[in-house]
Amino acid sequence: MSSPISRREALKTLALAGASLALTQAPEALAQTPVAKPAAGAAGATAAPTGPFTLPPLPYAVDALEPYIDAQTMTIHHDKHHAAYVANLNKAVAGKPELEKKFLEELLTSLDQLPPDVAKAVRNQGGGHINHSQFWTSLSKTGARAPSAELAKAIAQRWNTFEAFRAEFDAAAMSVFGSGWAWLTLDAKHNLEILTLPNQDSPIMSGRTPLLGLDVWEHAYYLKYQNRRADYVAAFAQVVDWDVITARYVAEAGGH
Repeated sequence: MSSPISRREALKTLALAGASLALTQAPEALAQTPVAKPAAGAAGATAAPTGPFTLPPLPYAVDALEPYIDAQTMTIHHDKHHAAYVANLNKAVAGKPELEKKFLEELLTSLDQLPPDVAKAVRNQGGGHINHSQFWTSLSKTGARAPSAELAKAIAQRWNTFEAFRAEFDAAAMSVFGSGWAWLTLDAKHNLEILTLPNQDSPIMSGRTPLLGLDVWEHAYYLKYQNRRADYVAAFAQVVDWDVITARYVAEAGGH
């Protein structure tokens, strides 16, 4: 993409622990960056993009999160579901140069300025793309299992303990009716907030910064956990890389 990335956008890091993508690359920048060749053992290369948005490769092998998230689920989730969001998003902006040149975050924060049919596709397909682009990079079996530094302090101020935060976050994930996500976010004043959103809605649509999202669509867990969402939520906690989440918080909130 030829559009420059602002400092604020660049700071909205995906913080790819152990991945080849840059630590400071923004979610929307990743979503529109040519796909790098996957590392050995990672998800297979995808078809050449037919639009400005591309499917990022997984930053680890499909079985890297076993036994918590199984390889078959990871393959289908990334190679089928996420790939479909990208393809449909490209279809939505095809032939509209003024939209093709925009970063995804720009589109998602200006839905009311888009034609209704395009706005619906950007909300659903673009939301799915940006949500999943961050989701993959939030996970690792080797990262920190709890936040550190500034984020640990902020969580303690908001929830008293990390365990209390975890209990509220898990309860939020369990409360989602149907398909959606549970989120740890920052509001405009850099206050931490847990919220749930339906379908593929993204926190950035309402001016919040996503730090950690838990996908509770059934396709994210049903092959392994069937209707046992609580087991999946507990397993997810075992592979959240809090080094990555902490880096996102520090990049956005700074010394706040």
